[in-house]
Amino acid sequence: MADPSSYRPEQGQIPDSPGVYKFRDEHRRVIYVGKAKSLRQRLASYFQDIAGLHPRTATMVTTAASVEWTVVSTEVEALQLEYSWIKEFDPRFNVKYRDDKSYPSLAVTLNEEYPRVQVMRGPKKKGVRYFGPYGHAWAIRETVDLMLRVFPVRTCSAGVFKRSAQIGRPCLLGYIGKCSAPCVGKVTPEEHRELAEDFCDFMAGRTGTYLSRLEKEMHAAAEEMEYEKAARLRDDIGALRRAMEKNAVVLADATDADLIAVAEDELEAAVQIFHVRGGRVRGQRGWVTDKVEAVDTAGLVEHALQQLYGEEKGEAVPKEVLVPALPEDTPTLNQWLAERRGSQVSLRIPQRGDKKALMETVHRNALQSLALHKTKRASDLTTRSRALEEIAEALDLDGAPLRIECFDISHLQGDDVVASMVVFEDGLARKSEYRRFQIKSFEGQDDVRSMHEVVSRRFRRYLQEKLKTGEWEAEESEGAVPEDDGRPKRFAYPPQLVVVDGGQPQVAAAKRALEELGIDDVAVCGLAKRLEEVWLPGEDDPVVLPRTSEGLYLLQRVRDEAHRFAIQYQRSKRGKRLKSGPLDEVSGLGESRKQALIKHFGSVKKLRQATIDQICEVPGIGRKTAETVAAALAQAVPAGPAVNTATGEIIEDETPAPAGASSERGTEQ
Repeated sequence: MADPSSYRPEQGQIPDSPGVYKFRDEHRRVIYVGKAKSLRQRLASYFQDIAGLHPRTATMVTTAASVEWTVVSTEVEALQLEYSWIKEFDPRFNVKYRDDKSYPSLAVTLNEEYPRVQVMRGPKKKGVRYFGPYGHAWAIRETVDLMLRVFPVRTCSAGVFKRSAQIGRPCLLGYIGKCSAPCVGKVTPEEHRELAEDFCDFMAGRTGTYLSRLEKEMHAAAEEMEYEKAARLRDDIGALRRAMEKNAVVLADATDADLIAVAEDELEAAVQIFHVRGGRVRGQRGWVTDKVEAVDTAGLVEHALQQLYGEEKGEAVPKEVLVPALPEDTPTLNQWLAERRGSQVSLRIPQRGDKKALMETVHRNALQSLALHKTKRASDLTTRSRALEEIAEALDLDGAPLRIECFDISHLQGDDVVASMVVFEDGLARKSEYRRFQIKSFEGQDDVRSMHEVVSRRFRRYLQEKLKTGEWEAEESEGAVPEDDGRPKRFAYPPQLVVVDGGQPQVAAAKRALEELGIDDVAVCGLAKRLEEVWLPGEDDPVVLPRTSEGLYLLQRVRDEAHRFAIQYQRSKRGKRLKSGPLDEVSGLGESRKQALIKHFGSVKKLRQATIDQICEVPGIGRKTAETVAAALAQAVPAGPAVNTATGEIIEDETPAPAGASSERGTEQ
């Protein structure tokens, strides 16, 4: 625990201007990012008597070991830089909202020649128009199904579209009138794009004009006695009205607004957002967060606005944003939102009428979300805490192993030997910390030697990170150590417990690797698959945990996850090797020119029989490259002939044969 006075800057050194500041810990990791109108006044508030600080702020300043700042010209720039740094450094003491689930959106791919309507999740892509997010994917599909009658836009994948174009026949939707069939040329690209844009306009809430136009066309058709056309238009209008009825009108004045409500207690907060477009609720989403910094409702709202609109532009930022409390620097946020939208944005608290009533509904959703989250987390926390305590007691550890790393070796009869490292923190998988290794020091099958190599490599990297931060000094330093930039490092955090998949030999190898590096504060154990026994270094008898033990269950989950991750990597590596051919060994020959060679000659066999002059005839292949290709194919041993196992017939090699393919089968280990 650091004393804040030890790194407090001199008062005259801190500028009295807007800026963004970073607190770093003793490892040079960024642990908190903040912004201020006046850096001098804001930073001075952190270095007062610790007894007068909020407990969370006191924890942060005593964890920190240094502070630095960047001056900017305006408060809007400070807001933007703060958001960028929080996203880049992921500081542990900043409020970070996490989605309680992945919300689907309705997307229209206007960046394609023939725009497609589909359900999308994940990060937004450039050139794609999004509507939502929605609570359920089926709600999107029901709405789209109704609207395709009026707006028959393409919904098929690229593969289906290409196949229909090749055979000259549309899919079922094209036959039943729910797709305009651009794949077979029933409409031009311009006509199809106009349909997609009309679809977007309707989804954006501009429904009145379009419905009025359809009604006029229906009456005109009836007057002209075109009763079939009039009936079709009547049914189209009915379909659109049913699609609209799925979202009830909540604001009578056809408002475009986002409503943000917050429910909180001393430790956690839940945020709910309703997206209202054209007076109807078009989407809903929710976030939860731990209150790791001293923050009030206004501060939570500010963080929510940054996360909600930090990557958005244009109409994705509505004209009105209704909140339960105004942030401290509302004018700056208003200016920032206006810049992102391209026009004025109103950020305010609803006072009366429909908007206030709807805000109360959003707040009730936030309260329910927080209660549900706390119920789930209480159960999970209790179980995970009991599991970690049981492991600590069984292995005689000083404390609960908050970070566990597990290693596993995988190979196929000694080929493609790889290893995995998975990480569990607080009993939960931390997939961003997973790592995988190729065994480099030897060839063949030796799980014990492989385990020694992998553990050595992992902890050697850990010592290198300590050397960079100055925590550990090597006897001979090789050159200057680069400045740490505060980003999370690949091997910077040591575990309290290393678990290996195996018994006594693997445990002994891992322990020996740690001792050779001089590391004596990391516990090691192994979990053998046969009887689920826990082995400790130097012990002749295993530790047997009860079958109902939460600690054993957690160790099994860790071991099984390491096994899954290792096999996944081994299969991927083996697949690449089996798919590789003799052309992959030719230096400087890229994928495009390889495909051009195969397309020109038809197969590797025919390419092998070609002369250098014939190879030079392929576009993009010069004489030097042709000579290299011919030499490589002459040296490569052709794969054995393929055999039809049903008839015994030898199949001629007319396709590129994968090098190193084998008919032998083995088990993954």
